[in-house]
Amino acid sequence: MTVPPGQEPPGIRPYLRSPVAPVSPAPPAAWNHPAHRAPDNPRPYVLTAGRVQGDDPAVNLETQVTIRPGAPSDVRFMPTELQAILTTCVSPVSVAEISAQAHLHLGVTKILVGDLCAAGYLDIHQLEVDPVHSPDVILRVIHGLRAIS
Repeated sequence: MTVPPGQEPPGIRPYLRSPVAPVSPAPPAAWNHPAHRAPDNPRPYVLTAGRVQGDDPAVNLETQVTIRPGAPSDVRFMPTELQAILTTCVSPVSVAEISAQAHLHLGVTKILVGDLCAAGYLDIHQLEVDPVHSPDVILRVIHGLRAIS
């Protein structure tokens, strides 16, 4: 089938006739905002291997942690998150403080601290706290909170 000059072949869409590929528009300037960039740190589920609970139930928010005497000192080949935890634990520090200083989610920190304890790098120091408080102490706390607000 021959097409007369000046006419288009039937069935070919106009955008397919152009031999030049269309140029994609530049991304909006808002894409350069830090919220749109790829995260620098791995996702929490990568750090914890998909676990949402640690193996050690003794690791809580207020649990004090220190480096175990005689723990392996060569940590160069550990992930940076684990190195940050170990450098923070030179003196007794709570899991909440580790989380804040290492810029990690609290749940992730609890799991990683439990892993480091199981591997022999950290010691956990539990405080012996009586879970039952006297009514007198509870009333003083309530009165103190009311005085603040």
